[in-house]
Amino acid sequence: MSTLKYSLYVLLGACSYGLLSVLVKLAYQEGFNIDEVIGSQYLFGFFFILIPFIILKKKVTLKEGVMLAIAGTTTSLTGLLYAKSLETIPASIAIVLLFQFTWIGIVLDMIISRKWPDKEKLISVVILFLGTILASGGLTNKLFMYEISGIIYGLLSAVSFALFIVFSGRVAVTQTSIVRSFFMSTGALLFVLLLFSPDFMFNGSLGEGLWVYGALLGFFGVLLPVLLFSIGTPKIGGGLATIIGAAELPTAVIASALILNEHVSFIQVIGVIIILIGVAFPQLQYMKLKGRKPANL
Repeated sequence: MSTLKYSLYVLLGACSYGLLSVLVKLAYQEGFNIDEVIGSQYLFGFFFILIPFIILKKKVTLKEGVMLAIAGTTTSLTGLLYAKSLETIPASIAIVLLFQFTWIGIVLDMIISRKWPDKEKLISVVILFLGTILASGGLTNKLFMYEISGIIYGLLSAVSFALFIVFSGRVAVTQTSIVRSFFMSTGALLFVLLLFSPDFMFNGSLGEGLWVYGALLGFFGVLLPVLLFSIGTPKIGGGLATIIGAAELPTAVIASALILNEHVSFIQVIGVIIILIGVAFPQLQYMKLKGRKPANL
């Protein structure tokens, strides 16, 4: 059942990402801005993974370190592009655009592996697409009513997240998950610091409560998902990891309802259920094959 075990790691990483929107909203309610929130997130995430990396004392080649750092920029880039899309389009539209990473990831994996996706993956993508539209409430909106820049940013965030999943399964896979996570987190932090002002480290915001949100976002948005994707994706492949990554949306919807008391419609509940079915479908299909363990997709 090794594939199922590593699929669970990716599932937990995706669920971890799903908590970010709630944490960011709570930080905004406390008066912190995007520079402070995102900057503290990747700063704390870097230090969380730095400690086990130092203890491990594992040697890494310069090429491996650079490649992992470049791969890590896709995590912070996804967050930045998604935030930009939200400036001009509603969240219900932005989340639908972001979740195009499901089919984009399948296409990228197909191009890199030069192998056509099996029918289980293709069916899952269709199920996930339907569930995503319902869960986000996107059926009540008209896409082309909004600025093209917001739509472009949303689609680019999907490409970036798909690239992160693909890189997680293919870059320096012989290294330990701690090493891979450290260099990816380093790349993400450096990318954010290049784009945003590091003033939050010196202006007293951390002492005013920013450290709480930075620590939570660093744990759930950097350390945990990067580590879990680093462990699971090389074992199950980018295609299946992309499908399981769709669990992020149901987590976000459920967390928003429970923590922020946001209204969740019946249609959204149906969408969440459909997404969960889409995530589970490939594993369930392979488990049916004469009682054998799930095959490595």
